Amino acid sequence: MTSLDLITIGRSSVDLYGAQIGGRLEDMGSFDKYIGGSPTNIACGTSRLGLRSAVITGVGDEHMGRFIIEQLHREGVETSGVKIDPDRLTALVLLGIRDEEQFPLIFYRENCADMGLCEDDIDPDFIRSARAVVATGTHLSNPQVEAATIKALNIARDEGLQTALDIDYRPNLWGVAGHGDGESRFVESDAVTQKLQSTLHLFDLIVGTEEEFHIAGGSTNTIEALRALRGVSAATLVCKRGAAGAVAFTGDIPDSLDEGEAGPGFPIEVFNVLGAGDGFMSGLLKGWLDGETWPVALKYANACGAFAVSRHGCTPAYPSWEELQFFFKRGITRPDLRNDAQLEQVHWATNRAGDWSSVKTFAFDHRMQLEEMAGYTKDKGGAFKELCLQAALDVQAGQQGYGILCDNRIGRAALHAASGTGLWIGRPTELPGSRPIQLEPELGEDLGQLREWARENVVKLLVFCHPDDDAAMRAEQEEVVKRLWHASRRNGLEFLLEIIPSKVGAVDDMTTATLIQQFYDLGVYPDWWKLEPFKSAAAWQNAVDAIERNDPYTRGIVVLGLDAPEAELAASFAMAAQQPLVKGFAVGRTIFGDAARAWMAGDISDAEAIDMMRGRYHRLCEIWDQARAAAQAN
Repeated sequence: MTSLDLITIGRSSVDLYGAQIGGRLEDMGSFDKYIGGSPTNIACGTSRLGLRSAVITGVGDEHMGRFIIEQLHREGVETSGVKIDPDRLTALVLLGIRDEEQFPLIFYRENCADMGLCEDDIDPDFIRSARAVVATGTHLSNPQVEAATIKALNIARDEGLQTALDIDYRPNLWGVAGHGDGESRFVESDAVTQKLQSTLHLFDLIVGTEEEFHIAGGSTNTIEALRALRGVSAATLVCKRGAAGAVAFTGDIPDSLDEGEAGPGFPIEVFNVLGAGDGFMSGLLKGWLDGETWPVALKYANACGAFAVSRHGCTPAYPSWEELQFFFKRGITRPDLRNDAQLEQVHWATNRAGDWSSVKTFAFDHRMQLEEMAGYTKDKGGAFKELCLQAALDVQAGQQGYGILCDNRIGRAALHAASGTGLWIGRPTELPGSRPIQLEPELGEDLGQLREWARENVVKLLVFCHPDDDAAMRAEQEEVVKRLWHASRRNGLEFLLEIIPSKVGAVDDMTTATLIQQFYDLGVYPDWWKLEPFKSAAAWQNAVDAIERNDPYTRGIVVLGLDAPEAELAASFAMAAQQPLVKGFAVGRTIFGDAARAWMAGDISDAEAIDMMRGRYHRLCEIWDQARAAAQAN
């Protein structure tokens, strides 16, 4: 029984994408970092569409190699076929978007890690675990990596697996164009044509642009080139035609491309052609491996290509299966998809990485409460928060489902140390106790400092608000929430909105649900909600209903503690755990309050403070787990 749908094989890289649009690569001032390389992009694109994907490639034993592997994990791609090469560096690409036709690009691939693949790196059992093997043209350009690719294809053919080729012609990677011609897509070469034609019999599906079929077929007349391919391969040939869509040929090649099988195209504004072919291939493979007709498979492919040309980056632009279905059902409302707010919300929400189905959170982002304690100094406050982090890590012990809330003003050292530990990390932005909301000055007047935040930090904002707030108060607070939410999205950061109405006025079963709806009406879609515990099941149900009818893809809710004693928290956990949308808790002073006061006064040691907090945090985690288990049992 197969465990994978497809394995791609070939190049991988770190893509440094110029963030400025319309300028020369020489003038780019900042870059966004993504994974890249055609096989790597295709593995990610197909995984987003629900296929079980893997990639065979090579990366260096360094930071960029680890980045690629970790990002592949986030995308759900199997990485056991990725070779970690201690002797070579991970490939690098610098690229930019000049306009819809020009994309300056430089490959840094001199003896790079993915070109270190050899036949010994191909595990026959791993190949046999898939339904299909997908190769790309670059790894047919060098004898060593060609041998590895051919070995994988021969195993696949012997086992009756499907095989596919994305011609993916890059002249300078074949040595027929210079380093400065990275964006060149076609240079005639008899040697390249002969090399490609010597392998085409190994494939059931061959995909390329007209220019790529020109190099594979040895003619700049597309029909003649396709007929030349048909002479050496019985594969289905899929020819990409840019704005004219794509066509598939399963038999003899007719006199016109228009006579091939076609799927519907989509009139999308072209913003970025880089990576569009890999998006197209991802959609095509989804339809092909699912047994769809060619018109349906091409519909998937054209839509995925359309998403890619409308967004920045390659892999980040590709849609999830849910997003693709939403797009087909609703249709195009504006041709610049990246500015379609409704579609972008689905894209963001269905492509978030990480399993946070449980989030048991130790909240020590408190500032004012610590500053008011006897013996407090800023240095002592920072040191104490490092003790809090150690207690959290002790309880986490490398397991999933644990988190912290930590600030940057007092807890900077702990906050930075938490990165990479596997903890969920929330970071506050509001000045403690402020109403109307005032943000921490460190964010900057234009919120530009969010660009310096670690990408795993979740932007947390606490709002003291109530449905009875007057118009001026509501407008002032909503403006801050909306501005911060937009800035969070712009910087690729998840957003947690905490609302506490009970400190403002009387509450009933509809108070929080009413506030939740107000924020959705504002166009704000928090990834997370942090809510105070409710006294009735009806209040919980109303809040959950308000979230789910507006955002079916929300991460969920964490329930806060409000310095309640353990017995009271246990009762609130029992009620909250009845709702599957509640993923856990965020409790602070119940865990650290006594330890902080004693430690600040010098009455207990570091070890004793850690031990006290570790015990209380662990106990609350047990109480939550028991509450959830009881709720599921019922």
